[in-house]
Amino acid sequence: MKRAPAPAKINLALVVGPARADGKHEVATVLQRIDLGDRVTIAAAPSLQVTGFAADTLVRDALAALAAAAGVEPRWRATIAKRIPVAAGLGGGSSDAATALRLANDTLAAPFPGDRLRSLAATLGADVPFFLDDGPQLGRGDGSELAPLDLPQDYWIVLALPHGAGKDSTAAVYRSFDERDGAQGWEQRRDALDQALAALRRSRDLAALPPNDLATSPFAAELLRLGAFRADVSGTGPTVYGLFQHRPNAVAARRALRSAARTWLTVPVWYG
Repeated sequence: MKRAPAPAKINLALVVGPARADGKHEVATVLQRIDLGDRVTIAAAPSLQVTGFAADTLVRDALAALAAAAGVEPRWRATIAKRIPVAAGLGGGSSDAATALRLANDTLAAPFPGDRLRSLAATLGADVPFFLDDGPQLGRGDGSELAPLDLPQDYWIVLALPHGAGKDSTAAVYRSFDERDGAQGWEQRRDALDQALAALRRSRDLAALPPNDLATSPFAAELLRLGAFRADVSGTGPTVYGLFQHRPNAVAARRALRSAARTWLTVPVWYG
């Protein structure tokens, strides 16, 4: 039996460009793990089983894909203990899949090397490869072309998931982006992100990263009013994050939002 945490992520920036020939969009995104996570356990089993989270499809797909690539039967039982809210823009499903993939790979007689595992992960979803390597990363292309980033980790994070908030499908979000000609100025926004990352020295410099191109929320403005030095929507939402220099301010902001949203107080982490 093997067990490991599956941490959530936030998008510290999400810049989106035009649609590609494969139908996906060009993106430049800054991905950061946080100390809120699920836990995944992998054990031997007569056949492929996934328990603990009835709505899962991605872990099952990941294990089936691994078995097919390795030429073996998928004889694993994956147990998922959920803490990350579902369909919230925090990458819970992708993190669970990557963790299951890594754990199951370790049980193979000839485990795949990291680059082969990352290629397999990319077929499951753009965010999945991110969770296979430590540290914050810059995602390009469709988001799965990753490069490590050395970012400050000394801040507090308040997450707010508005009560009653629904999540549009990713396809619907991108369709709306295209309909409003959101890709206009993509190169300039991408270059602004690169420049902000090059100038970044301390946590407060994260405030200079460009805002999310796909989603906005009034909760971001409220978090800024409550003292966050940066606030934005993570991924396609609906979760909003606020970054705080000091814990007491973060605690007070979380308390102020509790009547309107589910909230968490967390911190960035380098690895799972």
